[in-house]
Amino acid sequence: MVEFYSDISQFEPLMPANCGPLEDRAFELTQISAGLARELHPATLDGVRELLRIINSYYSNLIEGNDTHPISVERAMREDYSSDPARRDRQKESLIHIEVQRAMENRLDEDEELAVTSPEFLKWVHHEFYKQLPESLSWAHVDGGEAERVIPGEFRSREVAVGRHLPPTHSSIQAFVHRFNEFYSPARRHGLQKIVAVAAAHHRLMWIHPFLDGNGRVARLFTDAYFRRIGLAGYGLWNVSRGLARRNADYKRHLAEADLAREGDIDGRGNLSDRRLTSFCSFFLDVCIDQARYMSEMLALHGLLERIDRYVEKRNEGRIVDKSGKPVPPMPGGSALLLRETAIAGELPRNLVIDIVGKSERTARTVTRLLIEEGLLVPTSDWHRSPFRLGFPPHAAGYLFPNLFPDTEN
Repeated sequence: MVEFYSDISQFEPLMPANCGPLEDRAFELTQISAGLARELHPATLDGVRELLRIINSYYSNLIEGNDTHPISVERAMREDYSSDPARRDRQKESLIHIEVQRAMENRLDEDEELAVTSPEFLKWVHHEFYKQLPESLSWAHVDGGEAERVIPGEFRSREVAVGRHLPPTHSSIQAFVHRFNEFYSPARRHGLQKIVAVAAAHHRLMWIHPFLDGNGRVARLFTDAYFRRIGLAGYGLWNVSRGLARRNADYKRHLAEADLAREGDIDGRGNLSDRRLTSFCSFFLDVCIDQARYMSEMLALHGLLERIDRYVEKRNEGRIVDKSGKPVPPMPGGSALLLRETAIAGELPRNLVIDIVGKSERTARTVTRLLIEEGLLVPTSDWHRSPFRLGFPPHAAGYLFPNLFPDTEN
């Protein structure tokens, strides 16, 4: 007889029994992440964060099978959608992810008391995502049966199976998420244990599987919110979804293994395997460290300036092509200098553009206009004389941040 979980005692352990080695990894993560903002101006880092929302959307959706490339997302942001209905809906799904992430960040900034582990917050994230989805993406096929509409912000009302894992009964979800909130609340965790708790909570939320569909997306957005709520310096300049997607097979294997029951008397004291949960948390923290270390290398000012030069040089030599294989237009004279100076200054006053470009005022305005149209320069406000900051549009970001995402679209 198939038995689903219904007793919250079956949820244990909620943290690894021996957190010492994991806290060592957490300390390493805090050191690397805190160093990310040391070399670049805050305005330049704002541009990086805008780019990483797109990258986070790409990788989070990639785990779910949506491989809409960041350049395709960039087109959709300009309302340049694919003529293929399925691809168009996937572009919209990516934009929704970005919008929900931005809305979530705003809520966290505005409400310091917002409980990111609460059932209400989890439902809000799910609701904000699913209320906007196109009709074609609003249905779930559960256990090979007929499609069912996913109700935004509502816990599932039926039993489901996730591979070999049988999540808690739908009638007990409220009890499990209450225990989840009670145990993982950032206010209840201290020091480096908070970072270990992010990893453990990520798995245990997936284990509960509270929604009919969208649990992975909610878990990754929740993880973003948790990192921000505990104040991990530098988070937002790297993101865990990229690492999880790049190691997708390992990620899903560790998730499944941490679903397993206790493996004898030396495997903890709870119903679930302490050894497997520890392994998942170790994997998760390794992924975080890898992502923070990668962005630490990418955000070093000297290296960024060199990559700006190489990008402009490749453009002007016709070595960068568009999707059809044609070289993209060369960049106007003075572009490299203007982008470099903006990267160094962070915010560049418009009255300095003529001196940097070394041309007439009319030419300087043309160069500025073209770079703004490409998204490589971004006005810091709507004021017509506002300074610029550096922008990182996806069509150029792959050259400025090598290996951040695949070079070509599928």
